[in-house]
Amino acid sequence: MNNFLKEFIKRGYFYQCTNEKGLSDHLDDNKINAYIGFDCTAESLHVGSLLQIMCLRLLQKHGHRPIVLLGGGTTRVGDPSGKDKTRTMLTEDVIEKNIKNIEKILRNFLDTDNKATKPIFVNNYKWLKDLNYISFLREIGKHFTINKMINFDSVKLRLDRQQSLSYMEFNYMILQAYDFLELNKNDNCVLQIGGSDQWGNIVNGVELIKRHSNKQVYGLTTPLITLASGVKMGKTESGAVWLDEKFLSAYDYWQFWRNTDDRDVIKFLKMFTDLEINEIQNLENEDINKIKIVLANKTTSILHGKDQALQSEETAKKTFEENSIGENLPSYKINNNLLVKKINVIDLVLLAKLETSKSEIRRLIKGKGIKINNKVIEDEKLLIKKSLFNEKGFLKLSLGKKKHVKVEIG
Repeated sequence: MNNFLKEFIKRGYFYQCTNEKGLSDHLDDNKINAYIGFDCTAESLHVGSLLQIMCLRLLQKHGHRPIVLLGGGTTRVGDPSGKDKTRTMLTEDVIEKNIKNIEKILRNFLDTDNKATKPIFVNNYKWLKDLNYISFLREIGKHFTINKMINFDSVKLRLDRQQSLSYMEFNYMILQAYDFLELNKNDNCVLQIGGSDQWGNIVNGVELIKRHSNKQVYGLTTPLITLASGVKMGKTESGAVWLDEKFLSAYDYWQFWRNTDDRDVIKFLKMFTDLEINEIQNLENEDINKIKIVLANKTTSILHGKDQALQSEETAKKTFEENSIGENLPSYKINNNLLVKKINVIDLVLLAKLETSKSEIRRLIKGKGIKINNKVIEDEKLLIKKSLFNEKGFLKLSLGKKKHVKVEIG
């Protein structure tokens, strides 16, 4: 088997392939262009997209060129895969803003200097916006049968549940197949990689290219990743784990990986770091907390840089082991006027977005789970006064053992 596919499998990326032997043989003889698409429904990607991003990095490692398709066109339609209702339609300005920011995030992960493997960024709005509907139906639509389309999971599940599926969404799989055709014609793309929920869309693209151009291309999918707890990757109690520091600090990103369930650590080292497989195997007998720090440092280094990773580790060490106030913690600025209005500790926790429920905050206070400057708070009516802030103008607010924030007077 080809080395790229071998490592793809060893790292736990492999789920299905349209023609595994054919792809392996092709990779043995060629350096290829392969694409992954990202719809731009939010300003930032979160760790739920990280497996696909690591696939792009693996392509580059093995000398192949990744094509990053940013779905400026398909985002205007909405992918029904894995959805139980129609997505909210975004304005064109919002979509364009999202595209620019997502490309910026992806550039943090990819090598943009090596000419041979430098990523190609494309926006499918370029070829979708001016499609002639009649010509598209005659040239492309004739290759699709309703019988087959309604049996793909993305459609079948919605219909089985008697949930609404618009004609617009139903067309999504044809548009994605057309994307693959365009990339094959214009950028010599021979492989599409996507999540397991994209299998039907990818197969459509492979078959369309064969019928339309009589060319052999390939599709490869990755498994759906869930945490050992059963929660979908990318979701936590406090919300999405964003890849943009504007929405999630490097420290909080580091903490997300540091808090990985023991059962997931080795798996995530394989999936989300560049450590070689044999290096990961050598770590397996080490203390689990040391391995978690390796995971947190490696993942954070890839996105935010080595300095931010080490600084996060040092901040965590001081915060948890030395019980310090934690100057480098994520910060929240509080307006001086709020102190004049005499807000209490419950208000402060809500403002700092450490918790959204007042009743849960009260429960935590009763269980001695809230601290200010490392001191347990027992009075839910405690007023936040300037005297609680140190000489540098901040206090440390803690929720349980893992949530900490620096509150500053701004």
